[in-house]
Amino acid sequence: MIRLGTRRSALATAQSNLVADSLRALGHEVELVLITTVGDVNRAPMAQIGGTGVFVSALRDALVADQIDIAVHSLKDLPTTPLDGLTLGAIPLREDPRDVLVARDGLSLGELPPGAVVGTGSLRRQAQLDALGLGLELTGIRGNVDTRIAMVADGKLDAVVLARAGLARLGRLDEVTETLDPIQVLPAPGQGALGIECRADDVAVLAALAPLDDAATRAAVTAERQLLATLEAGCSAPVGALAEVVEGEDGPELWLRGALGQDGGVRRLSANGPVDDPVSLGRALAKELLEE
Repeated sequence: MIRLGTRRSALATAQSNLVADSLRALGHEVELVLITTVGDVNRAPMAQIGGTGVFVSALRDALVADQIDIAVHSLKDLPTTPLDGLTLGAIPLREDPRDVLVARDGLSLGELPPGAVVGTGSLRRQAQLDALGLGLELTGIRGNVDTRIAMVADGKLDAVVLARAGLARLGRLDEVTETLDPIQVLPAPGQGALGIECRADDVAVLAALAPLDDAATRAAVTAERQLLATLEAGCSAPVGALAEVVEGEDGPELWLRGALGQDGGVRRLSANGPVDDPVSLGRALAKELLEE
């Protein structure tokens, strides 16, 4: 029996059930263990309650204490600093990493009038949306997907910006009014990807997880997370990153784009490198962003 630790939210359990079903299809028995994290019970702004890690610390504690065997994280919520004794046993094929708009009256971003109130709890999204110069009023919000979309339906907000992957996993893509081009808004490092964490010495669980790992997704998110780590920024910082494995002149290569919000603007750069060395690519682009 594999004990799978999950947060209690609808999105977290949906993501965990995807992993559980994949493991069951491989012949494993899986039990879901519900765990409450700081991020689930504290409604204060993310930066105020600790930013990186508020959704994962309780899951990691349960892993270390051998109360669960694996934890399923939204990879964008997972701190870039590894925890002794734990490892990412698998990073499955990534969902679409882009951000989306859910707006009143089916409006797109460009159709929202100046002064329209757009909700997002992400400094990354706020910095990039502000840099577009559309005259939007950006306001911080917290809460699950239902809570955020309800703010639009109730007329409290004109629109909210969310991760497309979450809505896809909840079967709610029909509520999206626009999928945002990464040229406008780069997603968070690791957005759309799941990280399945386990104890580094648990040989049986590592073997069970191995078939779920997607090499291209792992390379891409490793580059993105290394960029974030080199910038010494947490998930609440205004950093966007998106890497993709593309076909280069000499075969597959990794293409990484990065965005850093600073001094009221956004700096954007891109670089490419070998697929088998995503760490160097992420580090190099982060240093370029800092030098700029």
